[in-house]
Amino acid sequence: MNQLPLLAGCAAVQQRETDIASSREAVALMVDAARAAATDAGNEAILQRVQRIYVPKGMWGYSDPARLVAEAIGVPSATTVLAEIGILQQTLIGDACGRIARGEIDCALVVGGEAKFRALQASIQQVPCPETAQLVAPDETMLPDAELWLEPETQAGLLMPVGFYAIIESALRYARGESVSAHRDRIARRYVRMSEVAAENPQAWKRDVLAVEQVRDAVGKNRMLAFPYTKAHNSEWNVDQAAALLLCSEKLADELGIAAAQRVYPLVSSESNHMLCLSQRAQLHRAPGAEFALQAALDHTGLARESLDLLELYSCFPSAVQVFADALGVEDARDITVTGGMAQAGGPLNNYVLQATVRMVQLLRERSSQTAAATGLVSSVSGMLTKQAYGLWSTQRPSQGFAFLDVTEQVQAHSPAKTVLDTYQGPATIAGYTVLYQGDVASRGIAIADTPAGERVVVCSEDAATLQRMLGDELCGCAIRVDGNRFTLAG
Repeated sequence: MNQLPLLAGCAAVQQRETDIASSREAVALMVDAARAAATDAGNEAILQRVQRIYVPKGMWGYSDPARLVAEAIGVPSATTVLAEIGILQQTLIGDACGRIARGEIDCALVVGGEAKFRALQASIQQVPCPETAQLVAPDETMLPDAELWLEPETQAGLLMPVGFYAIIESALRYARGESVSAHRDRIARRYVRMSEVAAENPQAWKRDVLAVEQVRDAVGKNRMLAFPYTKAHNSEWNVDQAAALLLCSEKLADELGIAAAQRVYPLVSSESNHMLCLSQRAQLHRAPGAEFALQAALDHTGLARESLDLLELYSCFPSAVQVFADALGVEDARDITVTGGMAQAGGPLNNYVLQATVRMVQLLRERSSQTAAATGLVSSVSGMLTKQAYGLWSTQRPSQGFAFLDVTEQVQAHSPAKTVLDTYQGPATIAGYTVLYQGDVASRGIAIADTPAGERVVVCSEDAATLQRMLGDELCGCAIRVDGNRFTLAG
C-alpha cells in the first residue's frame, strides 16, 4: 500500500531559565515541543494517533526518552526508537516517512532536545540539576556501523570535533588557492551574514549581529579554539532547545481535517552512511556522500539545484557549510541558512536538523502563501563530516511518491580508504592541519600527511616556532619529517 507522507505540524521551543527549580529538563522540553506541534497542526487529536516516536541521542541520561514522551502525550503503546550518536538526524525523518509511505504506520513523531544551558547554570550555582531516571530500554535502537575516529588521530591529540573540522578547513583553503588571511576574512563574512539571519529568527538562541572582527579574531571571550576557528565559528551547544515534527499519511491528515496550508511534503530523504575516518579520506576537503546524495535527491524530484528556494546547510563548523556549498555549487552571495546557523541559532548536540526543519517548514509556508509553491533543502551531518544527508521539502503536493534513498554503496565504491599508520619515520607531505589552543595559548599543531608510498600519518608538534609557522603560513603541500607521531618542518 503506497501512501503519501506529509508534515502536519511542527514546533521548536526553548527556555532561558536560570532558576533551576523552575527550569524544565530536556524530556519535558521535548513533550512541550510535541504538544506545540499538535497545536500547529490545528488538531491536537493527532497526538493520539502517533504510532512511532523517534529521539536522537543527546547529552542527557535517559535510556528511552521516547517512552517518557509517549506516556506524557497519551500513547504509551507507541513504538519507541533511540538513535545513538553516529546516526544521521535525517535518517529518523526518512525512516518515519518511508514507513508511512509503505503503509506500515499512519503517524510518527520525531522529537529531540537538550537542556545543557540548565546543566551549565546548575554547575555555576552549585545546585542539583535533577533528571528523570530510567531503567527501561527502547523498543528499537539505531546504531552506527563503525567508529568515528581512529586511534592514531586520538594519539596525535584530536579529541574534539573542532580539531577535525579545522583540518578540513585548511584543506578547503588550499584547494581553493586562497591565502590564510583572505580565507579567514571570507569565512568570517559568511558567519556575519548568518548572524544577520539569526537576528530575524525568533527561535535563535543568539540574535545579535556580529562584525567581521568579532568572528575572525580571538578577542575577549571569543577565544581561538583550533586555528582558524574561534568560538564564534563553533556550534553553541549550551542551549535549552527542543523540536518536534509530526508526520502522517495524507489519508490521516484528511480524516483529521489538517488544513492544506499547514501541509508540507517530504519529497525525498537521501543519505550516505559510508564511514571513513578523516585521515582515511583521499581528499580531506570533499565529502563524496554529499555529492552522490544530492544528485540522487535531485534525480528523484526532477528539480535543479538553482531552483531550490531555501537552503539550510549543516553548520557545526564553517568547513561543513563549505563542503555542502561546493556540492550544491552555491556561491558566497547566496544565503545558506534559514536559522542563522548552529553558532548563533543554537546547536543542541544531536537535534539541530529537527530545529532547522521546523524553521524551514515555517518559512516555506510563508512563501507558499505568496507564491504557488516553495521548496527547501536541509542537509545533515553525523560525526566528523562522516555521513551526509538531505531532506527536500515542498509546499506543493508531489506527483511522485516519497523516496528514502541510500547511496552508501555508490559512495563506498568511489571512496577507497587510505591506510593510516600507527607510527612512521621518514618524509611526508601535509594534506591538512590545525593548531589547538589551551585557553589563549597555542598548544599543539596537528597535521594529517601523506607518505611517499601513499599512506597516511597523523602527527603533532609542540615546538613554538613550528606553531607560529602553522598560524601564519600555508603549510598544506609542505614537506615534513616524521618520527613516530611527531613532525618537524623540512625547511
